[in-house]
Amino acid sequence: MARRRSSISVLAILVLVHLYIGLRLLPGMDIGVPGMLVGIVLLAASAVLVRLGLVAPSLRRSRWSGPLSWAGLLAMGFFSSLLVLTLLRDVILLVLTLAGAGSPAIIHDSAVAVPLLALLVSVIGFVNARRLARVVTVDVPIVNLPEELAGYAIAQISDIHVGPTIKRAYLNAIVNKVNGLKPDAIAVTGDLVDGSVQRLALHTAPLARLAAPDGVFFVTGNHEYYSGAEQWIAEVRRLGLRVLLNEHVIRRRGAASLMIAGVTDYTAQHFNPAHRSDPQQAAAGAPADVAVKVLLAHQPRSAPAAADAGFDLQLSGHTHGGQFFPWNFFVPLQQPFVAGLNRVRSLWVYTSRGTGYWGPPKRFGAPSEITLVRLVPA
Repeated sequence: MARRRSSISVLAILVLVHLYIGLRLLPGMDIGVPGMLVGIVLLAASAVLVRLGLVAPSLRRSRWSGPLSWAGLLAMGFFSSLLVLTLLRDVILLVLTLAGAGSPAIIHDSAVAVPLLALLVSVIGFVNARRLARVVTVDVPIVNLPEELAGYAIAQISDIHVGPTIKRAYLNAIVNKVNGLKPDAIAVTGDLVDGSVQRLALHTAPLARLAAPDGVFFVTGNHEYYSGAEQWIAEVRRLGLRVLLNEHVIRRRGAASLMIAGVTDYTAQHFNPAHRSDPQQAAAGAPADVAVKVLLAHQPRSAPAAADAGFDLQLSGHTHGGQFFPWNFFVPLQQPFVAGLNRVRSLWVYTSRGTGYWGPPKRFGAPSEITLVRLVPA
């Protein structure tokens, strides 16, 4: 009953927001009664499709679930830009009116421009999201880095979100690209999936081909917990990846040693108290001669605790770099960093923009990436 009320509430909000868009744009377009009716039908369809997009990962499998998921998620992406541009138009019109510079021509032209711009942004965003992520090389300076570890490379992929629109072929291309980099180790920093093992095992199978001399490592993200973390941990292990649950491994190059540790997602304890994220536990019992300590942590906000635990570098994701405007401005409300290399005391934190996307197949101003992190002497 509660879930049904929530569903009705969400749909009601979507209808009201679409009503606002219609009232602000349709009269200004001067398209006559037939055009108004078409606009109303399209906005009503958008409200229904956006609602479908919100529940796409949980749609029952049928011959229509795939097309409906695609339609709903594409509608979400277009609606997001349409809403933002409608609000921006209203602000601009208000300023022009107060300045005495408003005119019927501006009202008409801006009303027509808003959906066209929203469509253009959505098309560009779709192309950006669906193409193979580019490789970003990041050199991280480490104080007193042993010569044997100079140039040590970790390929990081994050936030792929295999699910309604990201399938086996998309992941297969990522695996090929990562293996071609020939890194020393590979890190998968969470949010691999949006859906159950039963539904997505076929599409995550390419992960079994990931290969690196020092191993392929995985840490949980928040979406693993939405999708059945215990089952996914078992499946990822079956595929041959080493899952790091507040633990570490030691890798050696000659006389020098490096720690690769991993913590569960920052919010994991809300789903399983035994999975509370703990960088101190992840580092516990490490040899005294470890030269570099690397932590895999899905969310950047693990950084202060990682710094306290003595790590030199944290590799994170989660933010998607904002994925598309204007959500990049909201990420700092929850996370200390949106993207790139940053510093917390003596700890370097690299935040990936993600290798896939979540929800709408849309990236605008936040390109996806496969990251090659290299250790270099400071």
